[in-house]
Order: sequence, then C-alpha cells, then structure tokens
Amino acid sequence: MSMATLKADLEIEVFERLERVTDPELDEPITDMGFVERVEVVDAKKVEVDFRLPTYWCSPNFAFLMAWGIRQQVSSLPWVHEVKVDLKDHCFMERVNEGVNGDRDFREVFTEYCNGESLEDVRLKFMAKAFDRRQETMLLAVREAGYSAQDIVDMTLAQYDALECQGEEDAKQHPRYRELLVSRELAARPDDPVFVTWKGTSLTKDDLKDHLAKLRGTRINMEFNGALCRGLLSTRYKEVKMGDDGPTLIDFIQKAALTNAQAAEQAQR
Repeated sequence: MSMATLKADLEIEVFERLERVTDPELDEPITDMGFVERVEVVDAKKVEVDFRLPTYWCSPNFAFLMAWGIRQQVSSLPWVHEVKVDLKDHCFMERVNEGVNGDRDFREVFTEYCNGESLEDVRLKFMAKAFDRRQETMLLAVREAGYSAQDIVDMTLAQYDALECQGEEDAKQHPRYRELLVSRELAARPDDPVFVTWKGTSLTKDDLKDHLAKLRGTRINMEFNGALCRGLLSTRYKEVKMGDDGPTLIDFIQKAALTNAQAAEQAQR
C-alpha cells in the first residue's frame, strides 16, 4: 500500500469519526451540515481538522462544544497521538482554538458567557433536546405501524430492538434514540420501558397526546434553525460570479434574502 493510499484511508477514518460530532442545537452531524472544511493526516500520529460555522457570531458555547467534540472523537482513534482543531472565521476563534487545543476548561475560557455552567451542563441541555427530537420520530413511527397508545407506553427495550423501520428517518433515529436512552441509563434491561421522559418519568397512554405536542414544538424549532443554518452557511461561502469590478454588496444581500426565505418556508412545511 502506497503512503498516499494509507493517508487517504486514515483520513476517511477520521471523517467517519467526525460524523459522531453534532451541532448541539440541531442534533445534526457537523459533516452533514457542511461545517468540516479540511481533514488532514499530517503524519502517522497527527491529525488536523478545520471547520467553519454558518455565521461569524455563532454562540461561543456551540463553537466550543463542537471543537471539543472534534478533538475527543479524533483522539479516540488508537493511532492518533495529537489533534489540532482550527475553527475558522469566527469572532471567538482564537479563544476556542487555544482553549480546546490547550485542554483548558470551558468556564476558564468563557467565564463571561457561560453563567457558571460547565461544558457538561451545556452539553446535557442540548442533549435533552436531541433526545426529544429522536424520541418523537420513533413514537410517530410506532404509531404509524399500528401500535395503540397503551402498546406504545408499554413497549420494552427488547421490543424496540426488534422493530423493523420502514422510513429513512426512522431507520436513522432508531439507533440514535437507543444510544441516548442507554447512555443516560434511562433503560438498560430488555424489559425496561423504552419511551420515558428525559428525567426518567414513565408515560401513560393519557400522557401521550400532550407529550407528542411538546416534542413537536422542539422538533419544529430545531428544523427551522437547521434550515436557517444551512441557508446562512450557503450564503456566507457561496461562489459569486465576478464582474469587472468584483462582486457587489447587493449580490450577497439578494442571495441571503432568497436563501433565508427558502429556509423558513421549508421549515414550516
């Protein structure tokens, strides 16, 4: 195997590991969102990852969480000894990069913005939203499959594992919901109920309608933000046709207005 082939294979490994890092507000992989700009294996032990966010002023909490997630996931590869994460074109890029690459505490780096919260506090806050969104997908899937409200709230982990997903989104969220459920120790044994709240409260059939309404609100908000982020990212780094005098400000304003309108329309469907 040539060195070029080996390098390419290792970079694919890194990229696959980056698929586990999500935008904390959207619960979408940063690879799917188009945030990852460059992955390079510098030598057999060092990896460099560059990423960009939709706007120059994206929340420092989100930026730090994603940068930290990149470092953690890439570092977990057994052959990696060093990781350099480089957030580009962001108002806090220097602080994020220095903090993450220097293994500094989040509260130390962003004391004035974190309200005393630790990185874990912030992560759990958004993980709860991700849990709700994934759960809603699976609740709707089992209801569509003909399960009664009582059957749904009584469903066990073993029964959930035996489900055959019909839709693409169901198949995607089936293992992702289970992963959060088990990692949070909300279900562990085969006979444990699989549909509970983030706080571990059991659901009854009478709760189900109101619970689904709550989950729907979370999902709509996340989908709107996701569509908006994609639109902003596309607008920010779009290629424009250069005239004799270069692109004008109106080129960007018109493109941004169109993209954001399309994103809002898509999110409301």
